[in-house]
Amino acid sequence: MTTFDRLMQDSKFKDEFEKGYNEFLISEFMIEKMEEENISVRELAKEAKVSPTTIQNLRSGNAESVKYKTLSNIMQKLGYTLQPVKMVTL
Repeated sequence: MTTFDRLMQDSKFKDEFEKGYNEFLISEFMIEKMEEENISVRELAKEAKVSPTTIQNLRSGNAESVKYKTLSNIMQKLGYTLQPVKMVTL
């Protein structure tokens, strides 16, 4: 068993890891899609009717809390939708 596997058996560690990983995925997704669409932070913020700071915080992984509607609006402006998906447990 690897060290990572052993750590993932600790529910507190696993929860924190998964939270951080999901934040990383959102950040990387937004950066990639904004580059593909050639859209700036300010342009996306204006289209999604949020502040540029909100966009920048999501891109950098520093968003402490974001409303579902806010994230949904941002994703729609990038051509995507949020959809509930059952999490796979390890």
